[in-house]
Amino acid sequence: MGKNVDPDKVAFDRRKFLTTAGVAAVGGMTLAIAGCSANEASDAAASDSSLPTIEWDMATSWPRGLDTIFGGAETFAETVKMLSGGKFTINAREAGELVGGLEVLPSVQEGGVKAGHTASYYYIGKSPITAFGTTLPFGFTSRQQNAWLYEGGGLKMLQDLYAEKFNTIQFPAGNTGTQMGGWFNKEINNVGDLQGLKMRIPGLGGKVMEKLGVLVQVLPGGEIFQALQTGNIDATEWVGPYDDTKLGFNEVAKFYYYPGWWEPGPSLEVQIGLNEWNNLPEEYQAIVEAAAYVANMTMMARYDVRNPEALQEIIDGGNVTILPFPDEVMAASKEAADELMDEMKGQDADFAAVFEQWDAFRKSSYQWLGLAELGMLQTSTLQT
Repeated sequence: MGKNVDPDKVAFDRRKFLTTAGVAAVGGMTLAIAGCSANEASDAAASDSSLPTIEWDMATSWPRGLDTIFGGAETFAETVKMLSGGKFTINAREAGELVGGLEVLPSVQEGGVKAGHTASYYYIGKSPITAFGTTLPFGFTSRQQNAWLYEGGGLKMLQDLYAEKFNTIQFPAGNTGTQMGGWFNKEINNVGDLQGLKMRIPGLGGKVMEKLGVLVQVLPGGEIFQALQTGNIDATEWVGPYDDTKLGFNEVAKFYYYPGWWEPGPSLEVQIGLNEWNNLPEEYQAIVEAAAYVANMTMMARYDVRNPEALQEIIDGGNVTILPFPDEVMAASKEAADELMDEMKGQDADFAAVFEQWDAFRKSSYQWLGLAELGMLQTSTLQT
């Protein structure tokens, strides 16, 4: 798993966890790890005198008011505390409280904070391989992303590279699902309408937009509303109806586009410095992995409940026009994304190696899900 990482410990040590953690029940979601209750697991950890009492602060990239995405960090922290019987406490801090929202990984890497919760693609300037930890344009849905990470070899590859490049280990700890294409202050009828548009969009999606003539800006969530309201940006993407309305974008932009082809199923991560990770007892390492898994599953479920309700509120409000991106824009975006991938493979050997494995998984997954799941959804839509 890279330097100073024992792969037998990083891979989820179920045998060890059977003796300490058991079942994590958080927010109505049960992670079945063993045949005992969460209370029993917590009591076992609390009574184990060999386990130290530890307290960490965890930086995040999110405003506290976004109870889904910041809530993922809170779910992770609450689960760690519960499974450790209160011996291992992690305090989730909102963006700017410890470090800036876009400075989480550098701070974890340098030891400024012990852990972070962030979107890895904010850091493609440090290494383009970080994009895979979140999402690639025209990439995976949340199901495909989880499958690739957990069972398709993706997480193993990324953990090796994070250890080598950032002296950090990371675990998936949230997913927003397929995002919307964002809020615009003018209608987009063709590719020409993108020329000179000032848009907040991070990651490789932003690189693609640059190819289409967009003036890209990267802003943390808490700064977007004011920038859009004052005209410092003309458009923004964030997540979807629930978060977008909490941030007030529907109050300052009239056009809401879909789909967010740049983020079809983006993961968020818990990141921990390797020095801190290696000093944790094996029991706590297992608890961290389990807690990240719970946060990952819980966040996606919450968005799938809250986004439909928020979308209906936007529709009922009557002051926002919801539109698909024109076919011309989608085709140009896909062409530009493919061009960007080819350029990045030529520029970075690590990116090329991960992309080769990622792309093979993508083709196989699309063939299967395109046949089974998409066919079912299309049929169900016709019936309703």
